[in-house]
Amino acid sequence: MKKRTVILLLDLLLPLAACNPNPRPSPEPVPRPRPATALALEPTATQPFDYYLLNLSWSPEFCHSHPNAAECAQHSTFVLHGLWPQNTDGTYPQNCSTAPGPADPSQYSDIYPDPSLLQHEWRTHGTCSGLTPDAFFNAARAAFQSIVIPPTLTQLTTQISLPPAQILGLVTTANPTITSSSLALSCGNNYLTAIEVCLDKQLHPKSCGPIRSCRANTVRIPPP
Repeated sequence: MKKRTVILLLDLLLPLAACNPNPRPSPEPVPRPRPATALALEPTATQPFDYYLLNLSWSPEFCHSHPNAAECAQHSTFVLHGLWPQNTDGTYPQNCSTAPGPADPSQYSDIYPDPSLLQHEWRTHGTCSGLTPDAFFNAARAAFQSIVIPPTLTQLTTQISLPPAQILGLVTTANPTITSSSLALSCGNNYLTAIEVCLDKQLHPKSCGPIRSCRANTVRIPPP
């Protein structure tokens, strides 16, 4: 009798269990996409970009705080900091792969006397260019050598102060194919730190994207 009662109870409970299965776990919330910023994009094997930013550092200002740097023995005016892939929306790719740099870095000692800077520029910017190491640094050299340094700046013997627009005017006068819309000026503590030139992928001047330029009323320029 007890055995039949147990069987009957099981027959009644099993259909109820089938009608009330365990609830499914709640789905994980979908992360919101991050808004676009002017910070570096996530590394990828290939990263499209819109144009290059050629950064020319004013060597006297750099050497004031880095007197033992290799390039400072030459007492140069502008020196090549880098050729950087940029996007018109203000973003820029960085560290796009772990591909090794040039097999013979010494062949670029004229533009990068410091081998560690060359390796940094390749790793951070060159890997995003879509070019081989040699093609990238040859392009950087060609871009750098295409810019004529204004005589007013090459002949400095004492420190001068000029408005940013006037400094950029000196650059456009010395380089008639470059307009002010292709230039930006960087400063720190009202000292000239760099001139930046926006170039297309064939290294021709083009209008810059949202790149911030120095807003000082006047900028001090120490001599080489």
